[in-house]
Amino acid sequence: MTPSTETTAHPAPHVTHTVLNQSAPRVDVNEYELNTVLREAVARHDGGWADDELREIGALVGSESFQHDAALANAITPVLHTHDRWGNRIDEVEYHPAYHRIIAASVAHGSHTRCWADPQPGSHVVRAAGFMLFGQIEPGHACPVSMTHAVIPSLELQPDVAAQWVPKALSRSYSPNLSADKQSAIFGMSMTEKQGGSDVRANTTVATPVAGGGPGAEYLLTGHKWFCSAPMSDAFLVLAQAKGAGGEGLSCFLLPRVLPDGTRNVFRIQRLKNKLGNKSNASSEIELDGTVALMVGEPGRGVRTIIEMVAQTRLDCVLGSAAGMRQSVAEAVWHARHRAAFGATLADQPAMAAVLADLALESEAATVTAIRLARAHDEDANDQERAFRRLATAVAKYWICKRGPHHSYEALECLGGNGYTEDFPLAMRYREQPVMAVWEGSGNVIALDVLRAMTREPESVAAFDAEINKALGANRTLDLHLERLRDELGELARMDASSAQRRARTVVESMALALEASLLVRFSPEPVADAFIAARLGADRSFEYGALPDAADLSAILERH
Repeated sequence: MTPSTETTAHPAPHVTHTVLNQSAPRVDVNEYELNTVLREAVARHDGGWADDELREIGALVGSESFQHDAALANAITPVLHTHDRWGNRIDEVEYHPAYHRIIAASVAHGSHTRCWADPQPGSHVVRAAGFMLFGQIEPGHACPVSMTHAVIPSLELQPDVAAQWVPKALSRSYSPNLSADKQSAIFGMSMTEKQGGSDVRANTTVATPVAGGGPGAEYLLTGHKWFCSAPMSDAFLVLAQAKGAGGEGLSCFLLPRVLPDGTRNVFRIQRLKNKLGNKSNASSEIELDGTVALMVGEPGRGVRTIIEMVAQTRLDCVLGSAAGMRQSVAEAVWHARHRAAFGATLADQPAMAAVLADLALESEAATVTAIRLARAHDEDANDQERAFRRLATAVAKYWICKRGPHHSYEALECLGGNGYTEDFPLAMRYREQPVMAVWEGSGNVIALDVLRAMTREPESVAAFDAEINKALGANRTLDLHLERLRDELGELARMDASSAQRRARTVVESMALALEASLLVRFSPEPVADAFIAARLGADRSFEYGALPDAADLSAILERH
């Protein structure tokens, strides 16, 4: 047989998987140092004394390891265990260890209660900035952190209960274990029931006194709560209908998960909510059945007692939405500056630059407003500041939280197909932003609360008006808007209740834009303020991001982001 003279062929594949024209991972950056708008706001509102710690937080949350933990906490979500392997009822929620690392770091840096532990000018500003930096990367853990912060003013209405629980809430240590001898505590809140929702006065949970009853006394609660976030918290504020000689009516109670003798309180977790977003944070339905709780505040004054907590968590919704906007802008601008198309980087393409700049304007307005509100919550606030924050917090909560979802969508679109995948953070952010608008009062609830404040606390209108008028004369378009707003408010005051409700959203939107625009005029560079006012209040304003006036200085706007 004649040997073959043919040679053996070897594979010679083309190189098809060399990665070209993709943005580098946005990791190991300092999120505080890069956030010019936040740094300026912190310094402006007396928080500069904490710059070193905020830089430390910025480096931590910008690190690759922290971002990896954030991804894990949202991908490997909480699991409910109602019983142990032997059939004992345990009602525990298991989280991925990444979630515990994140919340431990957040608590260690005082993102929960540092402003109460060390009150001074700018303390709420510093706490807000830290809270925003952590929430920018992983928002789910911010729910129990926020509630722990917000519970302090309500607890202090009941000094004997506060003496036991406030020191634990102020602690900067964190342990996920339920134990009676813990020296720290994370708090939750549960108001709503399935038949009432926002109408908490329709609650049917009953509180029966163990002895005489009254403020600070023990009660046994029986009922069902439709929403209870962070069910593994150490204690909760809840609402229930008090019965007995100690006083009747809807009242506020502190409900511990573990009793002083180490016994588990009755706290039956029925199921975890299958939420659109906020995946790392468990939300649940719970059943109470002879559950021990302590009355906080006066009987029948439960809403008035817990509203102190709600006021703080509403501010945190503004902070959370602003933090989400910052993440959206940072990711979109990073991508656009590292990816090219049609012969230039995306950021240098006029159409993309206009979209990015418009997203940046929204983010800057939200951040400037959020930190201004935080300053108004400091302990040194005078009567006018307190009146201002009463109305302005509700106005900002309505508008900034509503702007969040579409803002995150537009930023996601800047990344194209990558943005629509869960491998990039903006898919998580898009699912997350609606939470801030829904929780602690959805749009109608907040708009009606603004009307209530105007009617019952007219000094808040005067304080709000004084704040926005500080920008008078700087921009003609803004001046005209402020004039129209005064006419709207006067007309609203003359309306009957039904007509006022129908107009509420329109007026609150006008108020929010007036506040944001006036703050930008006073505190941001002229190109930023002028572009924002023209795009939001001008005759040629558009419904979509990216339709900025020709005169807008896109480079000057984006330079800050």
